[in-house]
Amino acid sequence: MPRFLAVYTMKPENIVRFRALPKAEQEAIDAAGLPRWVAWEKENAASFSERGMVGKTKRVTKDGVRDAQNDICGYVVVEAESIDVAARLFENHPHFSIFPGDSVDIMPFVTGPEN
Repeated sequence: MPRFLAVYTMKPENIVRFRALPKAEQEAIDAAGLPRWVAWEKENAASFSERGMVGKTKRVTKDGVRDAQNDICGYVVVEAESIDVAARLFENHPHFSIFPGDSVDIMPFVTGPEN
């Protein structure tokens, strides 16, 4: 089955804005969003071969290694019949419908693992 990389994105200023909310408001958003996210993951678990969150970035260029910042905050490896089927799994996802996430970008793997 085809595999796709789904990348959760969130602009750094959006997480800063979220963390600036009163603690009670942050907790209310978490209380609404986390159960929906967990339910979504359980409902779609058969499509996921791997998932995780990512931390701080190091960027390597011809000029060397340095700290960097990007909008990527997590990922899921999705197995689906097509990119459209994979993308539809994320419609109205709590990442952006409740939490301050921006989007989920879906990309096909163009090479597979060696068998």
